[in-house]
Amino acid sequence: MNNYRILAVDDEEDLCEILKFNLENEGFEVDTANSAEEALKMDIASYNLLLLDVMMGEISGFKLASMLRKDKSTAKIPIIFITAKDTENDTVTGFNVGADDYISKPFSLREVVARVKAVLRRTAQTNTTQMPDQLIYKSLVLDTVKKKVSIDGVEAPLTKKEFEILQLLLQNKGRVFSREDILGRIWSDEVYVLDRTIDVNITRLRKKIGIYGKCIVTRLGYGYCFEAE
Repeated sequence: MNNYRILAVDDEEDLCEILKFNLENEGFEVDTANSAEEALKMDIASYNLLLLDVMMGEISGFKLASMLRKDKSTAKIPIIFITAKDTENDTVTGFNVGADDYISKPFSLREVVARVKAVLRRTAQTNTTQMPDQLIYKSLVLDTVKKKVSIDGVEAPLTKKEFEILQLLLQNKGRVFSREDILGRIWSDEVYVLDRTIDVNITRLRKKIGIYGKCIVTRLGYGYCFEAE
């Protein structure tokens, strides 16, 4: 799950630090804010997920979420509420303002991590289904409808997994995906797959897409990305 950026907003500084420590141990990049006002001064659109406390100062978590849902740049960022308010009405309010999940205090950190990962998986799948019909980079064309890749009009004979890896990297140019990320997204339904499987598929993919093979760059210790020249 590396390379996902999370913003935790809670007026309890100690809780923010605990969330930051545990989520960073899982490979996430985590920033914190101790009020909605502080969060609004940050580049919220750059985050992949928000953890919001409900009971905060003048701007509550519910109000902050409502504000973010009205802004095109932040409208689709998944939100998980973390709060001591656990009545049915509070939960319903949370979902009505666009929450993707709702965790009541006290909670286990394992539960938070599991729910964060689950929400990110769901939203990643949703984003994939909303892709354009074609992803184009110079003369490299990936057709998401016909499931074909062509270079200068000549089709490249990719396997299903090779196609899906290229689709993931091309759709997110410049973003590094760890082997765990790729396994989770491309081999999500398979019980046991070796990390080495990713390397083998990447090697074959590079060869099959010719001059664009060098655009699939290895970031040692991190993973792979498609880097535009």
